Amino acid sequence: MDILQLEAWEQQAARMAVEREAAQEVLRQDRVAVIAGEEALDDADEAQCITQAIAEAVQREAHDRIAGIVSHCLAAVFDDPYEFRILFEQARGRTEARLVFVREGMEINPIDSSGGGVVDVAAFALRLSCLLLSRPAVRRLVVMDEPMKFVSADKRARVRAMLTSLATEFGVQFPMVTHINELRCGHVVEIDPA
Repeated sequence: MDILQLEAWEQQAARMAVEREAAQEVLRQDRVAVIAGEEALDDADEAQCITQAIAEAVQREAHDRIAGIVSHCLAAVFDDPYEFRILFEQARGRTEARLVFVREGMEINPIDSSGGGVVDVAAFALRLSCLLLSRPAVRRLVVMDEPMKFVSADKRARVRAMLTSLATEFGVQFPMVTHINELRCGHVVEIDPA
């Protein structure tokens, strides 16, 4: 074997040793990065769980407060009233709320399956709940133009009693324009159309 060839192999072995050390350093750094990535993923998963728990708590609180007001108003006007619920569902990567009535465990679409009077009362109650839950608090005033026009005549006295009760209980004013005499309550101002 000749000396030149031996020197060439030594140089090649030295280069390969340097390359091996560099590859081992890259491997070590990659392993450190994988561990750091796994820790970051664990932290992100934990943060997501915390965020979801907070979101669910906020949704439950919102549901309980809003549905409580709406169900209370429905019960004040109707015998065997619907229960009002807000169903929170994940769709298209976000949470959506679906409003439903429930009776005897059956979900009922408010628009398609119940009378207009029920929808009138529920819509009024939703407006009221938005007012009562506003932060910062706003003036407690719900202005209405021909409200509850689809509530049947035999339920209008109950609507009047509900409005009077809500005004007292929550300190809300309900100025309204109406031609339905049975809904008149509180301070009545009549305007002669002539």
